[in-house]
Amino acid sequence: MLQVQNIRENKDQVLQALAKRNKDFTPVVEQVIQIDAQRRKIQQELEAIQAQSNQLAKQIGDLFKTGKKEEAEELKNQTVVLKNQSKIFEIQFQELETEQTQLLYQLPNTPHSSVVFGKGAEENVVVKEWGQIPVLAANKKPHWDLAAEYGLIDFETGVKITGAGFPIYRKKGAILQRALINFFLDEARAAGYEEIIPPHVVNEASGYGTGQLPDKEGQMYHVGVDDLYLIPTAEVPLTNIYRDVILKDNELPIKITGYTPCFRREAGSYGKEVRGLNRLHQFDKVEIVQIANPDQSYEILENMVRHVEGLLQKLELPYRILRLCGGDMGFTSALTYDFEVFSAAQERWLEVSSTSNFETFQANRLKCRFKGPDGKTQLVHTLNGSALALPRIVAALLENHQDETGISIPNALRRYTGFDRID
Repeated sequence: MLQVQNIRENKDQVLQALAKRNKDFTPVVEQVIQIDAQRRKIQQELEAIQAQSNQLAKQIGDLFKTGKKEEAEELKNQTVVLKNQSKIFEIQFQELETEQTQLLYQLPNTPHSSVVFGKGAEENVVVKEWGQIPVLAANKKPHWDLAAEYGLIDFETGVKITGAGFPIYRKKGAILQRALINFFLDEARAAGYEEIIPPHVVNEASGYGTGQLPDKEGQMYHVGVDDLYLIPTAEVPLTNIYRDVILKDNELPIKITGYTPCFRREAGSYGKEVRGLNRLHQFDKVEIVQIANPDQSYEILENMVRHVEGLLQKLELPYRILRLCGGDMGFTSALTYDFEVFSAAQERWLEVSSTSNFETFQANRLKCRFKGPDGKTQLVHTLNGSALALPRIVAALLENHQDETGISIPNALRRYTGFDRID
């Protein structure tokens, strides 16, 4: 959530940054400023009433001490009037606070200065490519055919049990899945991240804290009876650990990681774009999260990008890194790098990770702050990244490492799988 003071004091810069998202947010920003002016005026009235009440209380005390009871009772009547006025102002103030918060929920994060204008994915900036695109035989197969041939993934039974987008992993497919999870977690712990097993459902406050609510409400599975949400990513419970917490400067950065299943209702189109593992409603992911000093957050973002790069290189998957344009960036992000691996069988790039700096956007909602050496309290910066999401990684591994007799397992994974090949 954007900070009202920044909107008020830097309106033009805020609007200029938001314009990168290809939408005019001027009406909402103007409303926020207008309501803020009303709210601040009422705040001044309340402070004036409080000051007057305090002065009267002192006078009343002095009058009672000197035996002037009648005069004291007269002043007490004035305090009753002030108290009633104060209640009216408090109600008005609360109403304006609520209205202002609802408006602020409509405003996305302001993009970083390096983010370019753009309407969609085609205008994202490629900042790096790595690896050789595999040259496969003419009879190459997509992962859904390989999965069926070797009994790795059962899509049809998953549809019977639950519905489309809920596959069953079997035999070496299940072992590969677990091997990847362990590999990603071990790599994160080696990089200094604390491993956490968080809840897989969260309350509404947690959804608002990290920005999934109200922006992505329709994409989340909602347990109506208990008013809980199945998590779309481990980012939500991990980051919310620090909701309403004031940290010390020497505790930063906080580095945490966690494996969870993820649940997303997002609808997909038909065809190979969403076939097999390309888009699921339930999938596994290892997430890395950092809570950082604002002065260090962009250096930390680059370190997180390098961490994800290292995973893909060890998996021997060709990848590219994209810096997202304003029109393709998530609601809460100030700067996002996407990772895509190349699927040689499908002959296209598959997104496997987003690594983002949210600056103070989430922290303002979470009320997550730190106290610096000067004793002043300020908002932290929050960052997160997929390290990694499994479905398209599995798809690319199966497709890129296939040959005429089976599928080769990358060296980095073999101590986790216990086998070198699927055949």
